[in-house]
Amino acid sequence: MADTTWVQIKVTGDNKYLNDISAVLSMINNSLMIEDYSDVERDLDGVYGDLIDKELLAKDRTVCSVSVFVAEDKSPFETVNYIRERFAELNIPVEIEAIGVSEEDWADSWKQYYKPIKTGKKLVIVPLWEKYDKTEDEIVVLMDPGMAFGTGTHETTRLCAAMLEKYVKEGDRMLDVGCGSGILAICASKLGAAKCDACDIDPVSVRIAAENAEINETPNVNCFVSDLLKSVERVSGGYDICAANIVADVIIRLAPDMGKYLSDEAVFIVSGIITERAEEVVSALNSCGFEVFDDITENGWYCAAVRKSK
Repeated sequence: MADTTWVQIKVTGDNKYLNDISAVLSMINNSLMIEDYSDVERDLDGVYGDLIDKELLAKDRTVCSVSVFVAEDKSPFETVNYIRERFAELNIPVEIEAIGVSEEDWADSWKQYYKPIKTGKKLVIVPLWEKYDKTEDEIVVLMDPGMAFGTGTHETTRLCAAMLEKYVKEGDRMLDVGCGSGILAICASKLGAAKCDACDIDPVSVRIAAENAEINETPNVNCFVSDLLKSVERVSGGYDICAANIVADVIIRLAPDMGKYLSDEAVFIVSGIITERAEEVVSALNSCGFEVFDDITENGWYCAAVRKSK
């Protein structure tokens, strides 16, 4: 068996965001490499004097770096895009590097690991460059994620898509908050939703989502830039189904306002939540008038379907 090749995903940002950067990367793996030089001079210089490496003393104490290592055959591309979108949602400026994959290969090397994926009983996510012969009862969603999160390979995307398959009804009005590649809104459209609004804080993601909607011939998917709900117009009677595959902190921040955008019988699907924080998120949703009626966990990730408490 060949040795596993690892890609180092390194996130660098202002030292004041160290805990936030570590929290986001811990969603990928709890084994983190942290580079923080803020205390070097205060704690060591003058105690150990010349024993301290001068290069260490010269490090910028205002920035920190946190790294996580991902197996190359597990599509590091998807991980990088997931991380990028989480920091955009948290409004934390960072620099993200993938070390171990050459720059010229990065754009295409990940494609060899991205194959058609069945997310439920009917939905199949198919890369645009892959040939796939669907069966009569399958619904194919074509994806070219570009620089946006959402290929279907990540657990949270698969779990949300599976929930949509269970709960989208013909004619539903759907909202996807933090849409990434547009995959969930497109899935909802293909499952019969009549109106699908997809928003993201990242203009690049919105552009890619619109392109994917065109590829899938789903003109009822409307893609636009919005910081969570700020640019979302409330529809008469409320949305019938909403998906927020984001991150625990942002879902908690979203919860108090979400009810105003939903119909009384609406299904609100939340994911991007590590299992360790599931109870915290559920508690926040409960306090905002929601109750969990269906949930799934996979590989340390939690997805729930909630509705307004009766």
